[in-house]
Amino acid sequence: MAPRVVIVGPPGAGKTTVGTLVAQRLGTEFRDTDVDIERTAGKPITDIFVEDGEPAFRALERDAVAQALNEHDGVLAVGGGAVVAAENRALLAGHLVVFLDVGLADAVARVGLNRDRPLLLESPRAQLKRLLDERRPVYLEAATVTVDTGGRSPEEIADEVVKHVA
Repeated sequence: MAPRVVIVGPPGAGKTTVGTLVAQRLGTEFRDTDVDIERTAGKPITDIFVEDGEPAFRALERDAVAQALNEHDGVLAVGGGAVVAAENRALLAGHLVVFLDVGLADAVARVGLNRDRPLLLESPRAQLKRLLDERRPVYLEAATVTVDTGGRSPEEIADEVVKHVA
């Protein structure tokens, strides 16, 4: 069993919104590893970062990605930082991985000052720019398809993603 498509991208790329629409269009289920992590930990991701630290979160994330890739056959979104770990990129190899490429202005507009995003708690715009700059090369490395989200509606983006799913 394997997901039909795995969606990756930074905060504000639209992974959950687009992933849900893609799943609806394909008549399948949507799954988000961040939701899996919160369910496993019994607390929000922000609390995991604050109480247990980022290394503990990343360990939970690796387990969640591996488990979801093995047991989910629908549309899967993985957390924005999941592809940073070489182990996760290796797990994604061989899957259809769609990178939702988002520019800083769109990402900031979508994320806003969202305090539920632990890596964006201080100076969200500056942190988001740093994350986009640092992570873009690994998103591109992990992706089999890149979809530019700039100036497009979630429906338009979902339609493009669906075109790549066999």
